[in-house]
Amino acid sequence: MKVCIALLLSVISLTALAQVKVIHFNAGWNEANDVEWFDKLSDAGKKSLNIDDTEIQKKYAIAIVPTIIVFDDGEEVKRFQADLSFKLVATRDDVQEYIDELIISKF
Repeated sequence: MKVCIALLLSVISLTALAQVKVIHFNAGWNEANDVEWFDKLSDAGKKSLNIDDTEIQKKYAIAIVPTIIVFDDGEEVKRFQADLSFKLVATRDDVQEYIDELIISKF
């Protein structure tokens, strides 16, 4: 019985994780302000995109870089953006805390 419960929780957890995706947007001219900790985020699918491709910039309505967008089931649920100095205001803890809360809310 314990094995079944553990297996069920694992499947539910993997399903929740598969639904949460995080995309980091930056531009070639702003590499000095890249979000170095982005790859260290856990419990979500991660992708980095360069907005030098203007189609990407338009598709996601990126106004300033870097920007991190959290998606749940393909829908944007949170956006973390840089300040006027092109440095991300949010910390790794801020973004990870949001991801964790989003996953916990699914249970």
